[in-house]
Amino acid sequence: MKREKQGTMQKSSLVAGESYNAYIPNPLPPSPPLELAEIAEWNRAAIAAVDALNDIVSTASPDPSVIAYMYIRKEAVLSSQIEGTQSTLDDLLRYESEQAAGVPVDDVEEVSSYAAALNHGLKRIMEGFPLSNRLIREVHKILLENSRGRTKTPGEFRTSQNWIGGSRPGNARFVPAPPDKVPDLMSLLEKFLYAKDIPPLIIAALMHHQFETIHPFLDGNGRAGRLLITLFLCACGFLKSPVLYLSLFFKKNRDLYYEKLSLVRQTGDWEDWLNFFLEGVAVTAANARSTLVAVHKLFEADDAKVASLGRPRITASAVFAKFKRKPLLTISEITAQTKLARNTVISSVEHLIGLGIVRNVSEKKWGQIYSYSGYAELLIPDTEDFFT
Repeated sequence: MKREKQGTMQKSSLVAGESYNAYIPNPLPPSPPLELAEIAEWNRAAIAAVDALNDIVSTASPDPSVIAYMYIRKEAVLSSQIEGTQSTLDDLLRYESEQAAGVPVDDVEEVSSYAAALNHGLKRIMEGFPLSNRLIREVHKILLENSRGRTKTPGEFRTSQNWIGGSRPGNARFVPAPPDKVPDLMSLLEKFLYAKDIPPLIIAALMHHQFETIHPFLDGNGRAGRLLITLFLCACGFLKSPVLYLSLFFKKNRDLYYEKLSLVRQTGDWEDWLNFFLEGVAVTAANARSTLVAVHKLFEADDAKVASLGRPRITASAVFAKFKRKPLLTISEITAQTKLARNTVISSVEHLIGLGIVRNVSEKKWGQIYSYSGYAELLIPDTEDFFT
């Protein structure tokens, strides 16, 4: 459904006298109201897919806290890649094991900061802290303070004009609202998150679009906006575990993603954006469910192999549990996490190698690193090639 432009243009002038128009979005929800019939099909599909995913999380999946560790890192990699980083999941895990591969350190630090920011937000929500502008700023601070955006006021709403595309506001593709409008716009967005008469998935889709339109920070708006989708769905209880991430769908459809975001501002066709978003949820949730089923079966099969070891099975099982959480580990990491003697850990890893569960993927003679490749391969997006 097409409406009038969903915002107003405010003319501003630069010091040199060049003028530009900044876009101030209307408050949510959209007016006239959404035509729910136009999104009904994808809405039903998305809800059904998330319900099925939640069922797997509750019944057949591994411990959610175990599987979430890798899902958060997978999302961190993909969301950061949309912004141009080159790091892979393998790079990130090696970096966290102090075995960084030969890639730009800034790229890996940026991805690592994303994972840390998402973890912080989820932890705060689990502790009962509400999803709010305060939490958004906390998350953003972590997102940027150890990455290339560390000089761009991490955790603070912008006090200067930003823009998208072009070398200045005067020739930019899009200029968000003037900085003095940002606090009020974000306050209105925060209130919208708690709308009582709008389904969670619809709120999430509208929220993400509005956040990207406001562009409240000097840097990191894309990553923060995608991160907020998961935080919101977990905060409202719609998602039982943080295993649903849309960054792969957005990355595969990157040009269309940006086109849909822009189209709403010009035509007011929120239903078109919602169908795109809901399709992403349906596809991503179905894929996540299939992956979790496969992970569960793999863990069961490999647990049976470990159980066949006899006496060494106890320590081997303790070591194997660490590979289930993070499928790329060094002996030092395992020793620190299990509190077992180093020789015992080495022996257990050798048993896992003998069973075909773990393999040595070290690039150097020192600092040996081991991979639970079967698990890692289940989490590989089809646009990547990790753990080769």
